[in-house]
Amino acid sequence: MNGHSGSIARLMESFARLPGIGRKTASRLAYHVMRMEEAEAMEFAAAIVDARNNLHYCSCCQNLSDEELCPICADDSRDPSMICVVERPRDIPSLEKTREFTGYYHVLHGLISPIDGIGPDQLKIRELVERVSGGEVREVIMATNPTVEGEATALYIARLLRPFEVTVSRLAFGLPVGGDLEYADEVTLTRALEGRREIL
Repeated sequence: MNGHSGSIARLMESFARLPGIGRKTASRLAYHVMRMEEAEAMEFAAAIVDARNNLHYCSCCQNLSDEELCPICADDSRDPSMICVVERPRDIPSLEKTREFTGYYHVLHGLISPIDGIGPDQLKIRELVERVSGGEVREVIMATNPTVEGEATALYIARLLRPFEVTVSRLAFGLPVGGDLEYADEVTLTRALEGRREIL
């Protein structure tokens, strides 16, 4: 006996299945939902159902969208010669906050990971190649994470795009602002050295 009724236990189980949510947090969230006003709880539930039923992949970049094209792909003021490739839809807002990138995006929905049984055919790589083959793209920026899987995926895509005579670049990774050299690992320092720039 854990002291929870069936309904609250099922709600806790549902929250616990979410990434990054442990048993204690799932319990807090479940009891928080039970304290909501009925209208607020119904609105919360409706938002989940609405997102599940109405969101689909953008026909161009594979981002999540309510419409045929996501808001970024529908914006014709952006630079069509650049595509920034990211692993997940949630990576795009982080890059957009910088206000530095004015091109379009492409979402892979994962990384190549043989250990996890994920190969190139399970990602949105074919769709990227089709976009680049159109001839308008001049640069593809690989913004996958600096992990073994991220590096392998970036290299695989770079090889696929070689015949199209586009520049394939990689985000520079290195020391974070405010970081301390003493606590940086070898890979981070190596990336920082590789990505160094001239001081103007």
